[in-house]
Amino acid sequence: MTDIVPFTGKTLCQVNSELGEGPSYDPATDTAWWFDITGRKLHELHLSSSTKRVHDLPFMGSVIAVIDPARQLIASDEGLFVRDTNSGKLEHLVTIEDKPGNRSNDGRVHQCGALWIGTMGCRAEKDAGAIYHVAGSKVTRLYSNISIPNSICFSPDGATAYFTDTTVNKLMRVEVDPGTGLPTGSPEVLSEPKGHPGGLDGSVCDADGLIWNARWGAATVDVYRPDGTKVQRYATPATQASCPAFIGAKADRLLVTSAWQGMDEKAQAADPDAGRTFELGITVKGRFEPAFRL
Repeated sequence: MTDIVPFTGKTLCQVNSELGEGPSYDPATDTAWWFDITGRKLHELHLSSSTKRVHDLPFMGSVIAVIDPARQLIASDEGLFVRDTNSGKLEHLVTIEDKPGNRSNDGRVHQCGALWIGTMGCRAEKDAGAIYHVAGSKVTRLYSNISIPNSICFSPDGATAYFTDTTVNKLMRVEVDPGTGLPTGSPEVLSEPKGHPGGLDGSVCDADGLIWNARWGAATVDVYRPDGTKVQRYATPATQASCPAFIGAKADRLLVTSAWQGMDEKAQAADPDAGRTFELGITVKGRFEPAFRL
């Protein structure tokens, strides 16, 4: 088993979010964004000044992406919304699915500007969710009967997509059209991590094609080669690490969100960093997220 590299980073945000998720970074403004999904909060952190703001949301947001300098895309339990970056004003773009008991979860924008977004039951009901492809306002269901969609990310050339259903806990890969982000083949198992606790959560793919995965319940971020070989494990201060994002002017730093969801008072007392947001303290070869194309 790969040894765990001790945590040498720092805490970026002391707020203990119930379900910290969906981190992203805008290099144009040097700003990191992430959500507390169940708390209906959008966190904004200007890195160079350490200026922090928290925005209340009228829904459970889980994914944010740049559209242009004035607008952002937010995925939520009520569909996709366009957010005015300065005022925070929200405008409904499109409904993902008509299931009131569902919410959005993990997602990421493909290099072509299309969004892959997963949905799930608010209580993680078995097979209640799906994974969708959204091009502008056109929504296409890709995979059904998903319980907890996670690990959505794409290879640097845009020809491979990765995803998982955390309840199944197999990292999947599928060939996609680099021009559209739509699958051109059938998903196959890339890796079935065994030998330590926890589930595959959010992932991001770096400039070399390495897949950085937050391991919920194991207090680690694990790194996989494109062939599925696990090559490194990095410790996180919180047990329930949820999702990584590349940050900084060179995309060479790694932010990781976490959560205290599902913990009782005793478990939270034993895991005081649960729900906080961290920088891992290592140099990575990341890349910036593409903009969503309307």
